[in-house]
Amino acid sequence: MRAQNLISALFLIFIVFGSSAMGKGPVRGRRPCRSLVFYFHDIIYNGKNSKNATAAIVGAPAWGNKTILGGKNHFGDLVVFDDPITLDNNLHSTPVGRAQGFYIYDKKDVFTAWLGFSFVFNSTEHKGSINFAGADPLMNKTRDISVVGGTGDFFMARGIATLTTDAFEGEVYFRLCVDIKLYECW
Repeated sequence: MRAQNLISALFLIFIVFGSSAMGKGPVRGRRPCRSLVFYFHDIIYNGKNSKNATAAIVGAPAWGNKTILGGKNHFGDLVVFDDPITLDNNLHSTPVGRAQGFYIYDKKDVFTAWLGFSFVFNSTEHKGSINFAGADPLMNKTRDISVVGGTGDFFMARGIATLTTDAFEGEVYFRLCVDIKLYECW
């Protein structure tokens, strides 16, 4: 009788703790607490466009240089940027902030990069920053990177940003649509 009571008690404890550990359900079923969409416009310095450039190659492999992206997949190039963020896909729209950070072309055989950047806001609608990090397999139509934190209106934000290349002009200009879904909002 004692063993049966012990088993029943353990089963009850397992049911109670198991259901409370699940919380609100699986993460996939959660809805975002905040959704935002922005565009950022990157114009890489190419030796001729210093007036308009918002990004520069600051590191290059031995066979490359700092005004032209190196090789077939740009492997080894490190680019820093300070790009305008807009609410629509027009480069000449009023910026609502800046995308500031870097990307590294990190594979020899596939066109891909690793991103680390922040959206920095100082407008009437948004103040603070949203921080992003992750791999960017550029040939995929959409790519997800992590929202790893934030400040101000986005204090300790966590979530996913889906990137879509909205436009590009050769190797000098590209525009990304960044669809942000925050799952932790304070």
